[in-house]
Amino acid sequence: MSELVKLLHQRLQTVARPQSGRERIAISLTNQQCTSLLSWLAAQPIFPQFYWRQRDDQEEAAVCGEVLRFSDADSARQFLIANNVEDMRIWGLNTFDQVEAPSADMPKSALFLPRIELLREAQSAHLVVNLYSETSLADDVIAAQQCLNLLTQDEPLLPLNVKVTAVNHQPEKQGWCDLLEQALEAINQGQFKKVVLARKSTLSLSEPLNPASFLHASEQVNHHCFHFMMRMDRCTAFLGSSPECLFLRVDKKLTTEALAGTVASSPDNQQAKKLGDWLMQDKKNQHENLLVVDDICQRLHGGISSIEVLPAEIIRLRKVQHLRRCIHADLAAIDDADSLQRLQPTAAVAGLPREPARQFILKHEPFTRRWYAGSAGYLSLHKTEFAVSLRSALVEGNNIHLYAGAGIVAGSDPQQEWQEIENKAAGLRTLLERE
Repeated sequence: MSELVKLLHQRLQTVARPQSGRERIAISLTNQQCTSLLSWLAAQPIFPQFYWRQRDDQEEAAVCGEVLRFSDADSARQFLIANNVEDMRIWGLNTFDQVEAPSADMPKSALFLPRIELLREAQSAHLVVNLYSETSLADDVIAAQQCLNLLTQDEPLLPLNVKVTAVNHQPEKQGWCDLLEQALEAINQGQFKKVVLARKSTLSLSEPLNPASFLHASEQVNHHCFHFMMRMDRCTAFLGSSPECLFLRVDKKLTTEALAGTVASSPDNQQAKKLGDWLMQDKKNQHENLLVVDDICQRLHGGISSIEVLPAEIIRLRKVQHLRRCIHADLAAIDDADSLQRLQPTAAVAGLPREPARQFILKHEPFTRRWYAGSAGYLSLHKTEFAVSLRSALVEGNNIHLYAGAGIVAGSDPQQEWQEIENKAAGLRTLLERE
């Protein structure tokens, strides 16, 4: 790391000028120089931090330090267009509710242009420094050099060694059943066809939890997922291992998916296949998935020139299995903020029709979702990708808040839906407790 930092210092001197400007300085790394990105990030004393590992493991990023902050996706997009720097990415989170106007204490997004990036894509890796100043790039070079001097070697992530001392659900089981009865009555009255209700489980721990160690443990067992972590400071982080892509855009090609319909999984392949076959044939779950497909197609209408829906498939995860239909579209124009507004929150995390379901959630759920069921990822000119922030948790010192939700339609059974959210939350909770 010291040799890499020295090289970057030399490169920075070549762009130090007293005028405004932006630069992206990148140096290539060997595989030996780029080992564990997550453990490297955890060792850095620079915040905020963002970690990203794509679902197919083709991309991984560990970024830290803040050059610029954006409170919504449109301002981030406008910055990228205005500065037109190839491969520059803006990373972070979007809240569940992208409909309401942002507030001072809870903006729509926490997106930032990082100072330092450690990136891996396929077989290549780079260490990057981003620079930007509206007055003097030389001044920003000084700030970047100070940041570089703080970088340190990565340290191995220690195994989890905390105990759960207490668990509190919002709502508890009886409250959950009462909430579902309210939702089913609203469905019977025709207020909406589907609403996705969630539970927040607060686990008190014997000692503070290292968010990076927790995410690392999740990576080892929760495969075929997007892994992400936004670490605000040493004690606070929002992280998750999500199976669902909100959307991937490459130039004008957009890919999204309907991930709705759930059954338990099993470590036994035959039993897992039996459960998956049942899910594929179950009318209630198929109906739930097709409602999401129809909603996505309607929401994209007006912003696309063509669309294709692929056949349903089973996605097998560690604790649950899902129905998924992939959707491909050609965009009429590139506008990631518009795509975000159209697709989030999806019917898979809010309901149908979206607005009355969203209002029911805001009125009746006993907690505020904030980042849960929002999205995590990045924007850039050429390529943008966001995962739906499911199977997620907020770490706050000695407490960790786990989130899980279930889609409620006519005929849903409160007891079965409680078991579904238990199964979903187990994807992360069992990392802290023996199964």
